Amino acid sequence: MDRRAVEAKVESLALPLLQRMGLELVHLEFVKEHGVRYLRIFVDKPGGIGVDELARVNEALSRRLDDEDPISESYILEVSSPGAERVLKTDREFAWAEGKFVRIETREPVDGATVFEGTLRSGADPLVVEVDGRPVAIPRAQVKLARRAMIG
Repeated sequence: MDRRAVEAKVESLALPLLQRMGLELVHLEFVKEHGVRYLRIFVDKPGGIGVDELARVNEALSRRLDDEDPISESYILEVSSPGAERVLKTDREFAWAEGKFVRIETREPVDGATVFEGTLRSGADPLVVEVDGRPVAIPRAQVKLARRAMIG
């Protein structure tokens, strides 16, 4: 089964459901680990998401997936929040992190530094991180690690 096709189909089913619930899809992946398939869906909303909401999403999405049956093999559905220090990789994840405090490590120095902590002002390429009130443009090709970070 083509992983990307499954992810695209599940995303098309999940997005309307999440939007009705006032939630944002941060990341979705269909992976095989130790012989077991997992469908992982990370959701969030402004102010954060609670355990009760995650349970409601899991239940509603599970029903929707059972009705539509887009995955022909057995899998485990995991619905969770992105976490306080989530690694950022995709365009969607960088867009989600805009306005949030991030830590970016670069492969080579940018403006004389390789570590930047500040507010992500733009998740496009180049990333724009506001560090100590000053915007720093970081080409995505230079990013070694990007993650949401806790302040301080």
